[in-house]
Amino acid sequence: MIESEATTDALRQCALTHNLTAEARTAVVAAAHPRRVMAGEYFFHQGEESRTMYVLLQGQVKLTQVTEAGAQVIVGYYGPGEGLGIIVSLARMAYPLSAEATEDCQALAWTRETMDGLMRHYPQLALNGMAMIGGRYVQLQERFQDMATRRVEQRVARTLLRLVRQFGRRVEKGVLIDIPLSRQDLAEMAGTNLYSVSRMMSQWERDGILVSDKQQVVLMRAHELVVLGEDL
Repeated sequence: MIESEATTDALRQCALTHNLTAEARTAVVAAAHPRRVMAGEYFFHQGEESRTMYVLLQGQVKLTQVTEAGAQVIVGYYGPGEGLGIIVSLARMAYPLSAEATEDCQALAWTRETMDGLMRHYPQLALNGMAMIGGRYVQLQERFQDMATRRVEQRVARTLLRLVRQFGRRVEKGVLIDIPLSRQDLAEMAGTNLYSVSRMMSQWERDGILVSDKQQVVLMRAHELVVLGEDL
């Protein structure tokens, strides 16, 4: 496939292609096929056999997991340059979570067999895949530590700050978290309930720390969330 400007920008951000030679990157892109997933549709579902991995070029994706008790947990949100389904390349396992497009998405896709062949031919690609999985393991460990050791207020503040680092965009009032974000979504990510999140968000709005409306959150005084999140 022809590498477009969007593809180039996304691959520049993607950990999967770090330190690849120009020849290797060209071969990796050429072996992919384009995939379009509309808002509300899924790249894959939790429990399905892992057959394909993706690099997101445009759009945003919500990653969710359903517990044995039937409760849904939002693991995170991904934007352009992020890899989806990297487990395909390193283990013949089912997808451990579901990936839902929250807006229309464009992605590059590789079958398991194709990615296996590429990683054998380009060892740096395999090293990058392992580094991606390692990085996500560390992120999950940090979130587990937050759940075990931090108060609810801290967890919600830290969740908002993580989203700002991923999706923050400067607007007139402050920094917009540029994804659709409901209070229920925030509660699932922070490991708490809707009531607690609504109470905190309302208080933070009264304090002038943020404003929220129609699934949009704008941080006006992000430094105060840092103080709350780090318990300074």
